[in-house]
Amino acid sequence: MSTLPMPATMTQLPKEIDGYPILSMIGEGAFSKIYAAKDPKTRQLLALKHVIINDPKKDDRWVEQMESETRIANALDHPVLRKVFHFKRQRRWLKSLGAVMLMEFVDGRTLDVIKPNVQETIRIFIHLAQGLQHIEQLGFVHCDMKPINVLVTSNGDVKIIDLGQACESGTVKKRIQGTPGYMAPEQAHRREITPATDVYNLGATMYWVLCGRVIPTALPPRGQNNGLTTGAVEERFLKPPIPANEVNRDVPNIVAKTIQEAVDPDPAKRITMSKFLERLEMAQGLLKSGNGQEFEI
Repeated sequence: MSTLPMPATMTQLPKEIDGYPILSMIGEGAFSKIYAAKDPKTRQLLALKHVIINDPKKDDRWVEQMESETRIANALDHPVLRKVFHFKRQRRWLKSLGAVMLMEFVDGRTLDVIKPNVQETIRIFIHLAQGLQHIEQLGFVHCDMKPINVLVTSNGDVKIIDLGQACESGTVKKRIQGTPGYMAPEQAHRREITPATDVYNLGATMYWVLCGRVIPTALPPRGQNNGLTTGAVEERFLKPPIPANEVNRDVPNIVAKTIQEAVDPDPAKRITMSKFLERLEMAQGLLKSGNGQEFEI
């Protein structure tokens, strides 16, 4: 199955955007649509993200987010990270109406669709950890690792496809950003974002893939979403998840323990991304040797 769906009807699908012929729609968000497009000069297949802004004063932040995504993507260079080639604001009568972003086209399926076995999951997450480690080394944090932001191609290539919420390490965001079930406590409570945030997101994503369950996110009480919260998050929201190997008996002990250490509510107590990667590589070797469940750490 491909990420390139059947074309929409002619009334729904634009013939071209900003001079790029549109072939089909790939995905859709609150303010954006992603299309498969062709470069009219090189004939290269591209992913084109198009944001339409109806109220520039209110919604211009979505265009600013694309601009930031382009800037960060251009600072990175890793095969696991989808490339961004070009960003352009669209203007009319001096008002911003939207933006176009041209990206690497990846023909694959999202992680929530493919449902890989344990050994394949470990292989995929080794690649994801390598990509996130590269982001960390360049001083950034991805901030939104989740199954739908990962594509796996038919030949096994792994791609992180969305840097829309990425930011510099040490950032305190103006609003809560993230996806419940994968979001770290510091995201939910608007505290400092660090590489430990990506460790939590990755651990929570792996837990869902292996166990079919999300880890509940401790969101602040209703009415406090716009202000910084102080003090410890209520403990009743932060009970550790049932270990992955108790939910799925095929999960090696080393992987279950690694996930538990990745999703610790306290960023200072989480396992590092390099250690996360090292543990998964160890688990991969142990599974190949037939000793996956016997190894303890």
